[in-house]
Order: sequence, then structure tokens, then C-alpha cells
Amino acid sequence: MRSPAGKRGGRRRGAAGAMADGNADWMGSLPAALRSYPLSNLAIPGSHDSFSYWVDEKSPVGPDQATAIKRLARISLVKKIMKKWSVTQNLTFKEQLESGIRYFDLRVSSKPGEIGQEIYFIHGLFGITVWDGLQEINTFLEQHPKEVIFLDFNHFYAMDDNHHFFLINRIHLAFGSKLCSVECVEYVTLQYMWENKYQVLIFYHYPLCQEYPFLWPGNKMPAPWANTTNVHKLLQFLETTLEERSRYGTFHVSQAILTPQVRTIARNLIRGLKNTLVHRNLPMILNWVKTQKPGVKGVNIITSDFVELVDFAATVIALNDLLLDEDESATKS
Repeated sequence: MRSPAGKRGGRRRGAAGAMADGNADWMGSLPAALRSYPLSNLAIPGSHDSFSYWVDEKSPVGPDQATAIKRLARISLVKKIMKKWSVTQNLTFKEQLESGIRYFDLRVSSKPGEIGQEIYFIHGLFGITVWDGLQEINTFLEQHPKEVIFLDFNHFYAMDDNHHFFLINRIHLAFGSKLCSVECVEYVTLQYMWENKYQVLIFYHYPLCQEYPFLWPGNKMPAPWANTTNVHKLLQFLETTLEERSRYGTFHVSQAILTPQVRTIARNLIRGLKNTLVHRNLPMILNWVKTQKPGVKGVNIITSDFVELVDFAATVIALNDLLLDEDESATKS
């Protein structure tokens, strides 16, 4: 019978033990045996719409929204309601990183009508500039040189090639030599990253990625989306997509999130996402996480909304101890 993740006997200091002093340095504290595992085989906590901890009610509604919503948003109350459904995180990038989050789901846009090529995070409403977010992340990396992060730029709005060139240059300016060049996924281990002084993997879901050695194509980071409000359907979807996961050549995101439909929002306008879907279902989602195992056939990156509401990051990180159990069993046999 498999013991629960994080509860281990003996003197071995596993992933759970490495977190005794917090999660800010959990990768650097992993047991030596796990440092040679491909990152695609480790359990890594991530956040959904990672940047949405702050959105600007005073800015125009984003180009990711339907025309009807943009018209309605001329009423100030509508933007306040939108905020309740646009915000999926409470913690800043720095706070998420300190809590152990290492994968970030990023949606970006130019601001129509604004002079220049500045790019912002967006989820219904505009967030902070991407540049400010990248600087905040890089400050953390400077202080934690053994931590590795995944930045997944997967949605772009109101951006032509010139906007992309501007954003890509910003990314390179922010991280420089920390950027990991595209490589065979199975070669990318913590040891590989440390030896090359890499800390950042950028996934860029746009054809221009082919012109830059440090931009990984989006198909290397598949993230199947359940698009449901039903937690039971979500968990079944997560199981099914794990069974279908490519064993080699890609990372994999399990989006452990519920998505509001139009009628969900209409019936719960004032309550918002957190109070309508997240609070009551997150414990069941966390229980599913606890039953998982990383590895070639298992989970890799798992994302959640409001990652601080339960012990999400620590629970995901502790799953890596199961790989140590596997190694010990193989050694004994």
C-alpha cells in the first residue's frame, strides 16, 4: 500500500523534508537522486492566470472580451463584477514563487489606442505590464539561483509581429543568460539547468518562436482544458488526459481548474469565481492531487486557482517523494 505523499519513515530527507523551511528553495533542496530526473517527470506546482492578482478597473475592457461585454462595461458596476470573475489568484508573482509555484500561465495584450508597444497581462481586464512582472520574477531568481521556472505565454491579443519582437526583446533583457535554449525535453534536468546556469524556460505559442533559440514552441507544453463547472467531470478529464499524455518529448500541464459558464456568472454575479466555484471544490481537487504520482506516465505540472487557499504547492511538491520510493524498490529488487 502506498503511503501518503510527504509522510515517510527513516532518515531519508525527501521532497517533503526539503520543505521544512518553506518552499522558496524547494528545487535546490531536492534529494540528489531527483536532480537527474527530467523536469517533465517531476511534480511541479503552477498557477492558472498567474498574473491576475491585480487587474485595473479603470482601464478599458481587454480585446479578449466579446463586443457585448465591452459595451456593458461602460457601466462602472459591470467592471467591478468583471473583476470578481477575472481575478484567479491573490498572491503576487513574488509571493507565488516563495510559496513554491514554478509554472506560470500567461496571457498578454497590447492596449489598443495606447502609443508605443507596451505589453500587459490580461484576463478580461488589463493587469500590470509584462516588464514589471518579469523584473519581479528575475529578482527572485537572483536570490534563489537553483530554482527553475516555466513561463508559458499561451494567449496573445491585439499584437502584431512588432509587438511580439518588442515582448521577446523584453524577455531576453529581463533574463539574459538564465534562458534555457530549446533542447530535447528528456535532457532537461535540474542538474542540466544548474550546470548551464539556466533558470528560465519560455514557452511561446506563436510562430516567431522558431526564430529564437530560447523560445520553446507551445506544442512542448500541452495543457488540456476541461472547460467545466462540474468537479467530477474535471477529475475524470484529468485522468483521461493523463492516460493520453505523450510519454516523451513534451512537458504536460494538468489544469485542475473549474471554468465558469455564462449562466454560472449570471446566477452568481456578486459572489465571484472564488466564492462560487473555488472554495467549495478545491478540497476535492486537492484530494485528487494527493492520489497522483509523477513520472513518465504520471503528472508533471499541476495548476490551480487561488493557490494559497489550501496547501496546494506543498502537496504537489511532496509527490516527488514517490519517485524516491520507486528508486528504492528498484534497488532492492
